[in-house]
Amino acid sequence: MPTVEQIRAARALIGWSQGELAVHSGLSQTGIARIENGTNHPNSSTIEKIVSAFDRADIEFIDTTGVKKRPEGKVNVLYGHDGFRAFLEDVYETLKEKTDRTVVVNNVSEDQFLKWEKDYAKLHEQRMASIKARFKIIVKEGDPNFTASDYAEYRSVPSQNFSNISYYIYANVAALIYFTEDNVKVYTIHSDAIANFFKEEFNKAWENAEAS
Repeated sequence: MPTVEQIRAARALIGWSQGELAVHSGLSQTGIARIENGTNHPNSSTIEKIVSAFDRADIEFIDTTGVKKRPEGKVNVLYGHDGFRAFLEDVYETLKEKTDRTVVVNNVSEDQFLKWEKDYAKLHEQRMASIKARFKIIVKEGDPNFTASDYAEYRSVPSQNFSNISYYIYANVAALIYFTEDNVKVYTIHSDAIANFFKEEFNKAWENAEAS
């Protein structure tokens, strides 16, 4: 749990006002001010929103004293149902603050996505539609499952061109998703260069894919 001093230092490091932190965390400016002046002791849910807002800005808290900017290209790993849901939360929270809400996803099996989203799937679909996110998704030829068709365009590739590792690119984040029978791992990389590389690779694959 970050201290008041760390929250102030994190804001200073990226030049956020209390109001900007409030916007990015979904809290009120008054609430942030009360936390920082010690008149309000936030619960775990509020702290999680603050930490998540800074995380999306590539800020990390060090023990109970420090803050630092996340190094370019650092990899975070998320596991299982909870990790997959946290990943999708980050997709939504990141994109809702952007003007360009384009997402590209390759090697998609919607059955696997639904399996690990569980009851979060419908909420995620509604959120993506609500912020007018636009997806381009490449699936394996013959796969009829187009769950995101309200806001996504699908194309397909032959099975020999399909991989069991998905890549999911949003804003400046490249996520590699590896599904197994009993687990899922999501590797997220915050890097403009790497995200742009995967976008270029996706565009090549998209041009050669068949409309679904």
